[in-house]
Amino acid sequence: MRRGRGALGFSFFVQGVTFALLVTRIPAIQDRYGISDGLLPAFLAAVPVLAGVASVLTERLVRRVPPSAVLRWSQPVVLLALLGVGAGSDMWHVALALGVFGLAVGALDASMNMLGVSLQRTYGRSIMLGFHAAYSLGGIVGASAAWLAAHEHLGLFASYAPAVALLLPLALLGSRFYADRAPATAPAHGKDTKDTKDTNTAAAAHTGFRLLLPLCLVMACAYIGDSTVSNWSAKYLQDVLGSSEQLATVPYNIYMITTLLGRAVGDLGVRRLGAVTVVRGGTLLAAGGFAVVALAPGAWVGMLGFTLLGLGLCVIVPQTFAAAGRLYPEVSDAAVARLNIFNYVGFLIGSPLVGALGDAWSYRGAMLVPMALVLVTLVHARSFGPEPARYGGGHERPRVVDVGRGGNEV
Repeated sequence: MRRGRGALGFSFFVQGVTFALLVTRIPAIQDRYGISDGLLPAFLAAVPVLAGVASVLTERLVRRVPPSAVLRWSQPVVLLALLGVGAGSDMWHVALALGVFGLAVGALDASMNMLGVSLQRTYGRSIMLGFHAAYSLGGIVGASAAWLAAHEHLGLFASYAPAVALLLPLALLGSRFYADRAPATAPAHGKDTKDTKDTNTAAAAHTGFRLLLPLCLVMACAYIGDSTVSNWSAKYLQDVLGSSEQLATVPYNIYMITTLLGRAVGDLGVRRLGAVTVVRGGTLLAAGGFAVVALAPGAWVGMLGFTLLGLGLCVIVPQTFAAAGRLYPEVSDAAVARLNIFNYVGFLIGSPLVGALGDAWSYRGAMLVPMALVLVTLVHARSFGPEPARYGGGHERPRVVDVGRGGNEV
C-alpha cells in the first residue's frame, strides 16, 4: 500500500509537470505552427472535449482491465504526445498530437483518481488531497521549467525532450507498484468475482447515479473558478488593476503555490474536522477571494484575492472525487469516470463565460459570476458526508446481497 501510494503520488506529479509544460507554452505553439487567433480556441477546446470522451470510454474499459493498467499505458502516451507537439512542422502534426494528448489525458485523469479513491478507502482515512498536492507541485515545477526554456529561447522540442526523457522511464518504473482496490466483498459460494462485479454494476445502474449529480455540478463549478484564474488572472491584473506586465504574471504562481500548501495540509483537516466542514470552509474562502478580486482597488489587493482563491478552491476537487467513491463504493471506478467528465465541462465553460461577460459588461462584474457558482457547493455540502442516509426521492441505498452457505446473507 505504501509503495502504491508513493507510485500514484509520483504519477500525479508527472501529470502536473506535463500539463504545465503544455499550457504555459501555448503562445510558442501558436507561433511555431502559424495558428491564427481565431483558430486557436478550437485547438484548445479539442483537448478537453476529447478528454471527456476518453473518460467515458475509460468507465467501460475498467470493467475488463484494472485502472492500474489504463494508467500504466496512458501516462507514457501523454508524455510522447507532448513531445509530438514540439516535434512537428505542419499544422496537422500539432492537431494530431493534441488529439492524442486529449484522449490519453482523459484516460489518465480518470484512472489516477480511480486509484486514489480506492487507496483512500483501503487506508480508511483522507489521503486524496495529498495526491492532488503532488499534482500542484508538478505544475509549479513544469511552469518553472517552461519559464526557463522561454528565457533561454529554447524551441519547443528542446524544452520538452529533457522532461520526457527523465519522466517517462521513471513513470514506467513506478507503474509496477500501482495498487488496485480489492473486491468490496468476497464472492459468494458458487459465484465468481466477475459475477459479483456485474451484479454491483447493475445495482449502480439501477440508481442512475442520482446521488452523483450534485457532485457533478460542484466539480463543474470548481473548474469554472479554476479556469477563470488560469486564463484571466494576468489580464485582469494588468488591464483592470493597472499592474505592470511583469507583476501580472505573479497571481497564477501565487495561486499554484497556495493550492499546493492547502492540499498539503488538507488531509489533516479532513481527518480532524470532517470533509463537510473542510469543503464548506474552502468554498467560503474561495468565494471571498473572488469578492476581493472584484472589489480590489489595486494590484496588491487583487493578488490577495487570488491567494484566498488558491487556498479555498484547492480542497473542493479532491474531496469531490473522494465523496463519489464513498457514495458508490462497489462501483467507485464508474462513479469517478463519470464525475471526471465535469472537470472538462467546467474548463470549457469557464474561460469563454468570463471573457464574454467581461466584454459585454465588465471584468469586475464577471468575477462575481464564478463566485456565485462556487457558492453552489454550500447547497450540496452534505453530499461530502461519510455516509449519506438516503438517495434522492426517499430511496434507500441499494444493497447487493449474495446468499452464502447456510442461506446467510453476505
